[in-house]
Amino acid sequence: MNPVNYLYLAALLFTIGATGVLIRRNAIVLFMCIELMLNACNLAFVTFSRMHGNLDGQVIAFFTMVVAAAEVVVGLAIIVSLFRSRHSASVDDASLMKL
Repeated sequence: MNPVNYLYLAALLFTIGATGVLIRRNAIVLFMCIELMLNACNLAFVTFSRMHGNLDGQVIAFFTMVVAAAEVVVGLAIIVSLFRSRHSASVDDASLMKL
């Protein structure tokens, strides 16, 4: 398979994720769209790494996955806190968590 096809797929996945971030207001869907965007970047990194014959893109993709895992832990904790206090996972209610 041609590496350009993987780049087209990465661009499509990133576009779907960016559209979801801009349109949706639910925090869980928002985090899933951000994860989709990060996975699209990982696919592009690995594709470019494979095209150039080195491992730099795969190392960057690994660190991106580590950062994404940390983001999920912190993000889900915030979503659970928001849901417990407001009984809604809407991003619009997040500003109401101020003390």
